[in-house]
Amino acid sequence: MATVELTFSALPAHVRTARLVATAIARRTGVQESLLDEVRLAVGEACSRAVEAHRLHCPGEPIRIELNDDSGRFEVIVSDSAPSEELLDEDSSDDEPEQMIRLDGDTDTPFNLAPDSFMSGFGIAVITGLADDVEVYPGPKGMRIRMSWPAAAAANGLSPA
Repeated sequence: MATVELTFSALPAHVRTARLVATAIARRTGVQESLLDEVRLAVGEACSRAVEAHRLHCPGEPIRIELNDDSGRFEVIVSDSAPSEELLDEDSSDDEPEQMIRLDGDTDTPFNLAPDSFMSGFGIAVITGLADDVEVYPGPKGMRIRMSWPAAAAANGLSPA
């Protein structure tokens, strides 16, 4: 399956649409039925965090979601364009590359990543508990959250049950 891309304006009502699209694609990709609620909730948390950041910093900019299953996994990347001032040193430039932070269930790192509020960091902690694999790329021009889950049948060209 090719990558599916979705962009939406920073309105809370669009988070529901993003959750529905992600869940439908996850099901088609072969993600186990028992994991679909986790996909829905994690995508909702990531999109809600992005909507909150955009409403505060750049309400006219769209939020972007990429969904794909290229490597036998269902992967979702939620990208925002809100600046993350707290993550930048005073002498850093916009040309510096983003630094990936890999998260797992044994760390309290997500609370240290909150770009706009405690609730942002809390949302990242929730995502870490819901997704099989999570990477966060904070940067001066926004944040990307990559989440993935195992996908079975679609990777073999079979139709999921």
